[in-house]
Amino acid sequence: MFLRSMKNPIGIFDSGLGGLTGYRALRKLLPGRTLLYFGDTARVPYGTRSREVIRRYSTQDANFLLSHGVCAILVACGTASSNALDLLEQTFSVPFVGVVAPAAEQAARVAENGNGRVLVLGTSATVATGAYERAIHAIDPKIQVRSAACPLFVPLVENGHTQKGDVAATAIAEEYLLPHADFRPDAVLLGCTHYPLLSEVLSAVLPGPVLISAGEASAKAMASLAAASLPPSDGSASDAFYTSDDPALFRREAARFLGAPPDAPVFHVDIEKY
Repeated sequence: MFLRSMKNPIGIFDSGLGGLTGYRALRKLLPGRTLLYFGDTARVPYGTRSREVIRRYSTQDANFLLSHGVCAILVACGTASSNALDLLEQTFSVPFVGVVAPAAEQAARVAENGNGRVLVLGTSATVATGAYERAIHAIDPKIQVRSAACPLFVPLVENGHTQKGDVAATAIAEEYLLPHADFRPDAVLLGCTHYPLLSEVLSAVLPGPVLISAGEASAKAMASLAAASLPPSDGSASDAFYTSDDPALFRREAARFLGAPPDAPVFHVDIEKY
């Protein structure tokens, strides 16, 4: 469905629901701009896919949002940002904002004011690219960076295992984080937009470091882009959500990320058509 009354909406896509952390932050920063969110919940997670598949999925996601007239796209997915942002920027004419560069900048600033150490948490596909490490070292090559692939974090979040004290979440977090406790990072960069929902669990397992949300960092970057160079909106937000799976399921599960069920319509999309 195309809501034709919208003027210059901003598109957001993610492999599932995690990008709603970016949507929520951007909604606060741009109250008068329509946001269109696509969550590819039928094909989540992207983080265990090959680079070729991630790039194909990301192109389809962008094509769908562009069919609705968006003037810019927030790639609210660490896996897509680290594996496909270059392709999207080369293929399409609208500006894209990914999560890697904004989050890397925040993490670098924290590290520069501390011991100069950053721990990056991401999906297997994200960590394999080394994108966050390169982005941090481009800012300050002296910062020490470690990365940890956390492939089970997305399924934990998607299935509601996010609370401090959750047995499954705590056990998996300990497996991923405790080997890096001796590294004593100043910042833990949450390189997947699902991961902020595990913040309480992560802080309990590895207390002390500042947690950097890639979703919130990218939302701030998109808001800055909107203020500087995007065409104006009409000042009235008419948001819509789209999913490649069941809209009722999306609405129910989205409440964990938004704090309440979405107050905008949710539509099904046959994403393979794009």
